Amino acid sequence: MDLFACAGCGTALSVPVERVALPVEAHYDAGHNWMPTLMEPGTYAVDPAPWGPPWRTWEEIGEAGSAAVGVYAPQYGVPGGPRDVIVLSPGDTRGTRLLPERSGNSCLGIVAGDEPSLVCARCGLGIGFREDDCGIWNTVRYAPGAVVRHPLGLPARAPAPLRPTPPVDARGHWSPRWTAGAGAALAHLLAASGGRPLALPAGPVTEMFGRSLARVLPAGPPTRRVAVAGPGTPAGDAAVVLVPADRTTGRPWTPLTGATPVGLPADVWAHLVRPDETSPMPVSGRPPAGVLRDDYPLPDHPWGVFTPDRRTARHTLARLPEVRRPWLRALYDRL
Repeated sequence: MDLFACAGCGTALSVPVERVALPVEAHYDAGHNWMPTLMEPGTYAVDPAPWGPPWRTWEEIGEAGSAAVGVYAPQYGVPGGPRDVIVLSPGDTRGTRLLPERSGNSCLGIVAGDEPSLVCARCGLGIGFREDDCGIWNTVRYAPGAVVRHPLGLPARAPAPLRPTPPVDARGHWSPRWTAGAGAALAHLLAASGGRPLALPAGPVTEMFGRSLARVLPAGPPTRRVAVAGPGTPAGDAAVVLVPADRTTGRPWTPLTGATPVGLPADVWAHLVRPDETSPMPVSGRPPAGVLRDDYPLPDHPWGVFTPDRRTARHTLARLPEVRRPWLRALYDRL
């Protein structure tokens, strides 16, 4: 557990928080919709990539300059801000003052501008940004040079049981956790494909990736087989495996077979291998082995077919050095 304080005067700027991996949906854009908080209460993440202004075009910064900040393919805007920005839930911050007049161009809320919109309430030091505009996750971002992290020496909380996240939310929309997670995984699947079709297992995996891969990869017989693998789920002879990403580090689970791992959010992966079974009716006694109760509610039906988030896919693929290979760059352009 850590606590963040102002680098200028030492004022506490957060409650005790625990570090986790930056959620894969951090770069998901919901369009003209209100977004909830990105980070779970009591947690924070560190974004290792440059974030925020000044924004420069690919043509302005050049290929070499863009690669220096970890972007290897053309993008509309290349961030020139600091690395290792601390991302928190607004409810976990303390001792700050908001200056909304420093917001950048926004629609219904505030976004990062040229100057920090959050300052220390005690000494006035600019410490970071608050964002809550439509289509943008509700977040607070502290500049790494403006705050000091104080380890508290408290034991880490026991991890919560891994619960599958359903693919459809209460509004009948596809969950951003699923669409963004699939977008990031799509980028890694393309990188692992060698530019040739992939053989997907029937069922949810094909529903998640089949259409998108068919649009981008050339037609022909598949040369590499994809499977779902992870703790308790063997990879078999698959060449590429969809595995859970560690909730603390973000690193994908490593298979023992040498297959290429492609990480999914652990709660999304869990739904693929063991979807929740719940009954709304009280149970008396036990049904025979292999028999399911028939009083389950109908599954939620979304508004349209599932599509991995293209913005997340392009963001992820542009940051893989392999995208400089001509065949993968061609796939990136087709996205």
